[in-house]
Amino acid sequence: MAVDIVILAAGKGTRMRSAMPKVLHTLAGKPLLGHVIDTARSLPDSSLCVVSGHGATAVQQRFPEPDLQWVEQTEQLGTGHAVMQALPCLREDAITLVLYGDVPLISAATLEALISHVNDHTLALLTVTLDNPVGYGRILRDDAGNVLGIVEEKDATTLQKMITEVNTGVMAVPAGRMAQWLARIGNSNAQGEYYLTDLIAIARDAGITIHTHQPATAQETEGVNSRQQLNELERYYQRQYALELMASGVTLADAERFDCRGMLVSGQDTAIDINCIFEGQVTLGSNVQIGPNCVISDATIGDGVVIKANSVIEGPVSIAAGAQIGPFARLRPGTELGENARIGNFVETKKSRIGQGSKINHLSYIGDATIGANVNVGAGTITCNYDGVNKFSTTLKDGAFIGSNTSLVAPVTVGTNATVGAGSTITGNVADGELGVARSKQKNIQGWQRPVKTSKE
Repeated sequence: MAVDIVILAAGKGTRMRSAMPKVLHTLAGKPLLGHVIDTARSLPDSSLCVVSGHGATAVQQRFPEPDLQWVEQTEQLGTGHAVMQALPCLREDAITLVLYGDVPLISAATLEALISHVNDHTLALLTVTLDNPVGYGRILRDDAGNVLGIVEEKDATTLQKMITEVNTGVMAVPAGRMAQWLARIGNSNAQGEYYLTDLIAIARDAGITIHTHQPATAQETEGVNSRQQLNELERYYQRQYALELMASGVTLADAERFDCRGMLVSGQDTAIDINCIFEGQVTLGSNVQIGPNCVISDATIGDGVVIKANSVIEGPVSIAAGAQIGPFARLRPGTELGENARIGNFVETKKSRIGQGSKINHLSYIGDATIGANVNVGAGTITCNYDGVNKFSTTLKDGAFIGSNTSLVAPVTVGTNATVGAGSTITGNVADGELGVARSKQKNIQGWQRPVKTSKE
């Protein structure tokens, strides 16, 4: 059966102490709401409706995808009122699934299991059992274990507060019943709000069977209401990701000092040192060695690559097998390294192809360049690729040797096995096998006296 998913994302998040809408705060590099949307999209035959409110314009601009329907809750009058705003988006022959934009880690497997319990005569509710249920609505059952309803903590008696099975807010409802049940929800409670949880008792009175389902872990249902809670979920997420990597054959120096803010796929026997951050889509081959304090974004890295400490890779970047990078190297978008290429300390590359076995070992900038195989680029070399308006290309052919402290003023080509003398400013092409030298003739002045500092009287 088709599923209409309503994601409630209208809250301000007062305890976040932030001008930014709560659902735009990030976990693992992605907005909280983004996690929920991605999971919702993975469910088959689903359509998505997001209820925005506080910061609605910013939230909608952050998610411009055409498959999202948006409605606005201009007054925050409770979860029941929020779902009322989404009624025009709901089909009578579908299941309505209610999710929350600040509950980022709920899994597709949990939602699919929940939905499987729903038909015209049943409603499914996601519950969780907590050692410390403070703050949550409690699940009320009769002596036979049947769900009778939910009581919010502020309205609960002392005895009801001892119940440890709590409501997560996530529910799946036959859409044909949703409108009539919502119309019966009142606001006679301590908060004066329209609680979606009242739907359970209303459905029960209508003879509907209430099924419950619990997630694999309580963290799936944890919401974010403060920066502390956000941090706790972040660390839980990173710990789980680290455990999965280690189970697949990756060595982590310290699983507590590892962060993935995207997707990381790795071959076996790769080792990652402390304080490394992976962003976007990163693929590592086997036997990759990554030193401490590296940041790697949107990169494909081949087998046996060594990335030394404090290196930054900003993709898209492609690094072939056996290459070595760093320490303190920076590879910017468009960099492609061939097999066994070497990029050393304080070298920056951008939009450059560097061939097999070529070396740029020290203190250089290489941008908009094509470098062949077995080229040696000396320390302090720069490609002068920008004239203030346009970018130009530098080509260094196979076997070229560039002396230290050289400026290559693009557009320029240095031919196969050609040499450029140290300290040169090359403005014209150097043919195959030639030596290019472009520097002023040295002049030594005899008898020269250094300036002497004038004393102040």
